[in-house]
Amino acid sequence: MKPTLVLAIALALCAPAHGWATEAPRRVETANRLSEGLPEAVPADLAARLQRYQNTRKAVLAGWAADGNSILIATRFGSTQQVHRVRQPGGAREQLTFYDEPINEIAAHPRRNGFVFGKDVGGSEFWQLYWFDAASREISLLTDGKSRNSDAVFSHDGRLLAYSSTARNGKDTDIWLRDVESGQTRALVTQGGKGSWQAMDFSADGSRLLVLESLSANESRPAIVDIASGKLTALPGTGKKPAAFDRLRFSADGNSVYYTSDATAEFLQLQKMDLSSGRSTGISGKLDWDVEAFELSPDARHLVYVANEDGISTIHLLELASGKELALPSLPAGVIDTPSFSPDGSHLAFTLTSATSPSDVYSIELATAKLARWTESEVGGLDSATFSSPELVRFPTFDRIKGEARTIPAFYYKPKGDGPHPSVILVHGGPESQSRPLFNPDIQFLATQLGVAVLVPNVRGSSGYGKTYLQLDNGFKREDSVRDIGALLDWIGSRKELDASRVGIIGGSYGGYMVLAAMTHYSDRIRAGVEIVGISNFNTFLANTEDYRRDLRRAEYGDEREPKMRDFLEKISPLSNAAKITRPLLVAQGANDPRVPASEAEQIVGKVRGNGGTVWYLLQKDEGHGFQKKANRDYYSATTIQFWQKYLIGEEAR
Repeated sequence: MKPTLVLAIALALCAPAHGWATEAPRRVETANRLSEGLPEAVPADLAARLQRYQNTRKAVLAGWAADGNSILIATRFGSTQQVHRVRQPGGAREQLTFYDEPINEIAAHPRRNGFVFGKDVGGSEFWQLYWFDAASREISLLTDGKSRNSDAVFSHDGRLLAYSSTARNGKDTDIWLRDVESGQTRALVTQGGKGSWQAMDFSADGSRLLVLESLSANESRPAIVDIASGKLTALPGTGKKPAAFDRLRFSADGNSVYYTSDATAEFLQLQKMDLSSGRSTGISGKLDWDVEAFELSPDARHLVYVANEDGISTIHLLELASGKELALPSLPAGVIDTPSFSPDGSHLAFTLTSATSPSDVYSIELATAKLARWTESEVGGLDSATFSSPELVRFPTFDRIKGEARTIPAFYYKPKGDGPHPSVILVHGGPESQSRPLFNPDIQFLATQLGVAVLVPNVRGSSGYGKTYLQLDNGFKREDSVRDIGALLDWIGSRKELDASRVGIIGGSYGGYMVLAAMTHYSDRIRAGVEIVGISNFNTFLANTEDYRRDLRRAEYGDEREPKMRDFLEKISPLSNAAKITRPLLVAQGANDPRVPASEAEQIVGKVRGNGGTVWYLLQKDEGHGFQKKANRDYYSATTIQFWQKYLIGEEAR
């Protein structure tokens, strides 16, 4: 059913019985956009103020090229993120792909000058894999053009390519194998049905593949598959009780496996398992934080791992022969991602970002511990010294641990001046994600240009704080995370520099559900809300999300096929409580969203508007789960700022 027709039906059905309803605002429809209730244009002065913030840019490491002297990065020069090559630190960015659609992943060939990349159409997330031959600049389609394909991994000699795909039946995510030279493909791992399979690492001789079946954020199952026979063998000692496994790598000799898991601890620990005995040895010590990434050098001399310590990354380099930790140069506080050794093992590259600096690529020469910066991303000509750097705070919530109030962490971006300032609460999605101090131009504009404080909490259910915390919002405990927002509102009310009468809330995906839920529970304390690609009814969401995602989401939200759970999900869904949403609401949605379909947005727009509420609605026809194209992102950003100016900052907010 077309989105416009769905919305018209929803408006008709949701008109209240007493006969009055807010007149539907004028619909403005262009080739790629449908809007209702939005301002007709962005004021020239606002557009000028936003322009530089909207032209910030980032660079993300995609890997070393096979020559070992250049790197591949993902960055945006035009409308979307594309693949670029940089030949030396500080060198020019040579653009290699030129698409209107963004590139979502890049896997460099270990021996040949080329790479595999993924691309979808219109944000559908049905990514196809392509081969880019750097010598000829020719691009070849590797997958069937219909299924969803991702997470490509080359064997060490580059002869084989493993990847996740729904090609077999359109529903289950299997592991497929491609012979790079002949082009022959076959399904390698198809077992299970409830989980999603991902290839992790080939053994050095290419005869075995480490794989991982993900059933939820709390449970995954590692295994080894024999390439020739397809025989699947669970990693020794695993599967006895539910546990999370994240990354898996073979040792150079193939006799051991390095992995991260919370099977024996509260956090993801880095360990090494001897495959013959099944015995594991700890590598990361007594670190009470997640190890979120690690890599082994190709020369088998070094191992690098990155720990997430309260949202900030720390990087550790080990000499494998001695187990000794080696000194590294001092790095700015921030988030480190995608660590990657050069083909000869002499250099370590990674992506580094912070709250006041977009992500850039750096490398360290291991012999000298010399740091080099490969990219320097633009901040729109702005003075980064004026950006707001967040303070990590903790506020008490409703329940207790060992007699003490549980506290919830949040990053607090403060505007200059004494206040009292209006504030915006930004809630992450997932729900198992974690908000971290990453560069966000929208946050910086609010804090530095509009004098709005921004609070970014990691409510219960967030990752990064241990497996117990991660499970505190599961199933029938879903609304406990909403109560954490109530506790944050209490905390805001205790701060003299904040105006408790002017609080807004914004969030995307599951964060969009949190916006709607908070507005049903705390409408008297929240002035306005912005909901992006959010869930409005769990039962309709589970019915309409793509088949390959449904069981994974049931593991988190509950199985709606069970009557008690279905009734509970219906009871707590914002759509069932829409009459309580009495404050202005902005809903933004991508028409091609495979995760949270557009019907979730349209039904809450219709219901709230039918109850007499104020709703701005933006439907982007060429986007999916969020806005990735620059023009769309810019329009959404300007619309959101106008919404805050009218309903949070301006006279209508008072």
